[in-house]
Amino acid sequence: MPAEKYIKMKEVSERLNRLAESATLAMARMSRELKAEGYDIIALSLGEPDFDTPDFIKESAKKAIDNNFSHYTPVPGLLELREAICAKFKRDNNLDFTVDQIVCSTGAKQSLANLCLSLLNPGDQVLLPCPFWVSYTEIIKLAEGIPVEIPSTIATDFKVTAEELEAAITPKTKLLMFSSPCNPSGTVYTKDELTSIAKMLEKYPDIYIISDEIYEHINFTDAHFSIGTIPSMKERTITVNGVSKGFAMTGWRVGFMGAPLWIAKACNKVQGQITSATCTIAQKATETAMVAEPKSVTTDMKNTFLKRRDILLEKLNEIPGIKCNIPKGAFYIFPDVSYYFGKNDGEETIENANDLCMYLLNKAHVALVSGDAFGNPECIRISYAASDEKLTEAVKRMKEKLAQLK
Repeated sequence: MPAEKYIKMKEVSERLNRLAESATLAMARMSRELKAEGYDIIALSLGEPDFDTPDFIKESAKKAIDNNFSHYTPVPGLLELREAICAKFKRDNNLDFTVDQIVCSTGAKQSLANLCLSLLNPGDQVLLPCPFWVSYTEIIKLAEGIPVEIPSTIATDFKVTAEELEAAITPKTKLLMFSSPCNPSGTVYTKDELTSIAKMLEKYPDIYIISDEIYEHINFTDAHFSIGTIPSMKERTITVNGVSKGFAMTGWRVGFMGAPLWIAKACNKVQGQITSATCTIAQKATETAMVAEPKSVTTDMKNTFLKRRDILLEKLNEIPGIKCNIPKGAFYIFPDVSYYFGKNDGEETIENANDLCMYLLNKAHVALVSGDAFGNPECIRISYAASDEKLTEAVKRMKEKLAQLK
């Protein structure tokens, strides 16, 4: 029989074909490619603090190496790390967990994936208030769930109400997933707003909540509130957090969750078959971060971000057609740029936010991310995790090139 009969087409799985590339990582890749060609690109697309990890955390990692923390740990993390996370949850969030309710993962993104893989059956629906972090939809689809977007606009400060959420609930609704402070809008839900949502959810006891609180320490309101503290939501809420944003530890790759015991056990089972425990050295560094009083570590960084937010807002508000809300947290601005849709510079027409981002990348050499990937196609996301000088120069370039669109 000819050998050709045994040659199969090189095709990736249908699962992979359903998965979109991360919009933020895609723009970062294109930025690097243009930089490699010699272009001066100002990259404002990635959600990464431009600060270094604090020295005392780095020292604890060095000490861990010297003390031979180089062996496997329990899948959910070292006992002393989980104890420190329990103490952090109680101190900072008024959340009560035991160590067996904590699962540490290789970044909060893995925590979210563990949860979706553990809780979703094919066809289960997940409520996503818009805007949402780009990976939510793809993680849900990977777990064979169905993302259900609940729209918002800049006019509502990118918030959704309990009534709007309830209107989207069906018998297949399994989860509500959201972040506060929000990536990409910087929106912070208040205690009253979350209490209203919780009151509505009391009518739907089979819906669970994933509260992504990774930007907790970059909150300009100084009033972070965890929905899991509401008594009726305690056994239905999984609180996800990590050290990437607040402690400038993106590359250490440590996230964690506090969850009802049965959910924590399920995530432990999933993680045990995929990665097992995360890096032991990073775990010891995270333990040190958890023990520290957060304000002593994060205040300077938060104040710097607040200053940059105000600089960027002032400059953006000088550009005709750009509409901005005032973000209360994180380090993004999410302006409505629909004013420019349908305009052209004599060479190309801007049909949507994707076109506008590519136009600004190629003509202004500023890398941004389309709001389409976040559930708000009329917007773009601008990260202000960059120096004052770079932010000022970026908006100057944007203003110049946007003025050419007629």
